[in-house]
Amino acid sequence: MNPGLNRTELILLVAAAVISVCGLAEATYLTVSHLTGETLLCGGSADCSQVLASKYAAVGPVPVAALGALAYFVAFSCAIFAAFEYRGARKALMVTALAMLAATLWLIYVQAFLLHTFCRYCLFSAALIFFLNGINIMIPNSPNETLE
Repeated sequence: MNPGLNRTELILLVAAAVISVCGLAEATYLTVSHLTGETLLCGGSADCSQVLASKYAAVGPVPVAALGALAYFVAFSCAIFAAFEYRGARKALMVTALAMLAATLWLIYVQAFLLHTFCRYCLFSAALIFFLNGINIMIPNSPNETLE
């Protein structure tokens, strides 16, 4: 018989879900801004618009922010399913968060070394992804689900 999640695991999974919803909201806003051509200002500077208008802001016709919104939705879904103890959801959350981290590290590299400017929205998203991965590290593995 499965003893269920302990309180700490549940709190961490709910925190992962909340972080994912925040990221989903931001990525959706950036996707809409990209598709409508809206100019974004970050605290009075045009850095966000420079980054979001660059050739790195889309993969073909799909904005990178839309891919981020999809990834945040998957992370949210995995966190909720893991909170309800669906088999494999915890592992899927970890894989999704790690993929998001890899993409984030690439995009930070692009901003720092190729574009020489930073988007504050992108950096906020990066912080959310770092927190999401930190939470993944803190969630103990359940005895019934190993990360083999």
